[in-house]
Amino acid sequence: MSELAFTPPLALASLSGEADAEWARAGAEYAEAAFLGGIALDANSRAAARELVERDRNEFLPPEPLEFIDRQLAALEDVPIQPGFNVRSATREPIADAARVCRDRGALLEINAHCRQDELCAVGCGETLLRDADRLAAYVETAAETGATVGVKVRAEVSDVDLPALSRRLEDAGAAFVHVDAMDSEPVIADVVDATDLFVIANNGVRDDETVREYVDYGADAVSVGRPSDNPAVLERVRSAVERRLSVEASP
Repeated sequence: MSELAFTPPLALASLSGEADAEWARAGAEYAEAAFLGGIALDANSRAAARELVERDRNEFLPPEPLEFIDRQLAALEDVPIQPGFNVRSATREPIADAARVCRDRGALLEINAHCRQDELCAVGCGETLLRDADRLAAYVETAAETGATVGVKVRAEVSDVDLPALSRRLEDAGAAFVHVDAMDSEPVIADVVDATDLFVIANNGVRDDETVREYVDYGADAVSVGRPSDNPAVLERVRSAVERRLSVEASP
């Protein structure tokens, strides 16, 4: 298994245009990790993000993405939470730059191979990377070579994508974790767990003891909360379930 770990194994999943340092600070009472972002790094991904804003989606579009990442992570230095940053790029080079910022701030770098908006896919970001294993593995390798702890946010139910096989490829490239949006295919978590030694974070529909238990039964090392990550009642409920199902069960 990957050496990556956080206890209790509960993370907050990135929400584009919303998951910033203030959001992570608010959730630190309940979660042990928080993935900020996503943030578009290069010209093409930023152009796609601007198109998303034009149709009323929230996106982070600071003038300097790397400076934004650094400022946001610096704002969490006194917060007891493991930060990570979810990044998008249509090209390989900015991935290394973002990885260095995350490395120097003790943060995880999460490469976005998850978003399915047409604008992002058209420029080769997000879900498009799932079908381009060579390019995605190259992104991981580029980031891992900096010494950063690197993982990938992926999505299940993408046609022609063998997620367990892809996860093995990412592990070979230097990934430490994979963050799986299981969609309506929760058993895929078990397939990824069986296929790799990656730290597997299960995402989608995590709301209560029942959903946490399901992912634990499939072998997830951690779970993450997405949309309700700003809802204290949900976070408290999930935190209690995680402590019962994961933290306690993981003890000798």
